[in-house]
Amino acid sequence: MNIECVGIIGLGEVGRILSEDLLAQSPVSVRVWDHEFGTAGSKAAKNLKTLAGDERLSVAESAEEMSLGCQLLLSAVTADQAVNAAQSILPSLQRDTVFIDLNSVSPGAKQEISDLVESVKGRFVEAAVMSPIMPLRSGSPILLSGPNAGETVSMLEFLGFHAVSVASDEPGVASATKMCRSVIVKGMEALVSESLLAARHYGVEESVLGSLSNLFPGPDWPQHAQYLISRTLLHGERRAAEMREVVNTVREAGCDPLMSAATVERQAWAAQFQAALDEESLGEMLDAIRAASVCK
Repeated sequence: MNIECVGIIGLGEVGRILSEDLLAQSPVSVRVWDHEFGTAGSKAAKNLKTLAGDERLSVAESAEEMSLGCQLLLSAVTADQAVNAAQSILPSLQRDTVFIDLNSVSPGAKQEISDLVESVKGRFVEAAVMSPIMPLRSGSPILLSGPNAGETVSMLEFLGFHAVSVASDEPGVASATKMCRSVIVKGMEALVSESLLAARHYGVEESVLGSLSNLFPGPDWPQHAQYLISRTLLHGERRAAEMREVVNTVREAGCDPLMSAATVERQAWAAQFQAALDEESLGEMLDAIRAASVCK
């Protein structure tokens, strides 16, 4: 397929980074759309300003307009908007347009999106970004699955994505991999946050971290713990939305998502304490969270 235009729906952190890298690493034009463009001060509006000035970038006035004339569409919205985003482009989605869903949603949600896209003869590909988008950006490892996954690899490599691999030609495999991984990754963030907030109260955080270093050698645990907690502070709202999809994934597998449901609550709770990111040390960060919360 000759790719001349790539459309991106959703201009949060991931959408902005992908837009920047496509403009820097490929010859294609990029068309973007986010329903928050018209909201002053929104993250999408701010990100759009950082992209302004490149003649290959265009801003659509609607989701339908964004998809017109684009051979490849990337959906990078919040997890709770993934299905809505797919529905919004259906009226103008052209036959054989490749629609890649990068959102962290359950295999069931991916299948729902696939059915929508294929109902108008589009070509759906599910994708799972298997690391934080920073610092690797478009070099982040991405798993693809579904019947159109294999032929999509060369398209993405042409666009500058060089860590793309096919998990399976069966739909749902890439998202299941990402969701099950998130049980551990985001669950660990929640556990470390809760453990050390309590440990700080009792004055035993250093002993706890020392014990973790013995049990799980490798990372610098004080530094690693601060990183894990900072992820919940910076991205707690988005991570909570993703964990709700993890809950759906675990439930779809016939398991009771006890731990995943609790992680939703801790991640959502952490988002209100972003000001603590300004603290330099782990102890100061914990103190700032405790001072601003009921954890006193």
